[in-house]
Amino acid sequence: MTHARGTALVLVTLVLLVPASGCLGEDGLQVFPEKKGVPGGLTLACLRDASFTSMVIEIDHAPGYRPYTSSTDLLVERLEQVCEKPGGIRIQYNEVAFGEQASWSAQDVRDEGWENKDASPMDGNTLQWQILFPEGTYEDESVLGVAVDASTMALFSDAIEEADGLFGRPSVEDVENSVIVHEAGHLLGLVNLVYTSPVNHEDPDHPGHSSNDDSVMYWAIESTGLVNFITGDLPTAFDDDDLADLAGLASGDIPVRDQLWP
Repeated sequence: MTHARGTALVLVTLVLLVPASGCLGEDGLQVFPEKKGVPGGLTLACLRDASFTSMVIEIDHAPGYRPYTSSTDLLVERLEQVCEKPGGIRIQYNEVAFGEQASWSAQDVRDEGWENKDASPMDGNTLQWQILFPEGTYEDESVLGVAVDASTMALFSDAIEEADGLFGRPSVEDVENSVIVHEAGHLLGLVNLVYTSPVNHEDPDHPGHSSNDDSVMYWAIESTGLVNFITGDLPTAFDDDDLADLAGLASGDIPVRDQLWP
């Protein structure tokens, strides 16, 4: 990444409470009249290959805010693990001048996302997701990433850089790796956003998030509001319960709601 990076420590024993609305957007669970859908609204379009045989992840980044290659490589790896896309999953980069904006709301992300999308999320046989990497921070500066509709999410690199740790482990690159997979998990519908899991693994205090700190869907992953770190690597993978949910959704064993497709 071309802009300066700090270091970060984000796993914790004591954590300042951050509302689940943060990484889902303050209105992220509403069905929008624009038919842009909710996070998880294209879950089946990703998990199944009946109509969408390939997938593009559009990265729209401000100048100097291109994500680490390790983050995008990891994202493709995680999606290939669960999404049936025989035509492949690829990353497409666009440098975008979003304009000077210090603070972003969920609606700001949604508006800029749809203004800059290269193609419809359901474009022929290709499913298209979009990730914004803008300058500035979310309106709640503790939030590192946010999913705002069925195909759009944002990561706030300036906030990630401020998640400085005392010992440089995990690094900011490690944090970005985790956050990008975490927000993609929300676009896949995790946890319980568009379904109800047969297994109780949702954190009751942070809806839409896992209670397991070994899951990338653990609720604290998107937050910089942290105190009292613990050592160890940040999770970057879906845990067994996450994967079982996704498999059940793909097979039809778990009912799903609020889908834009089929």
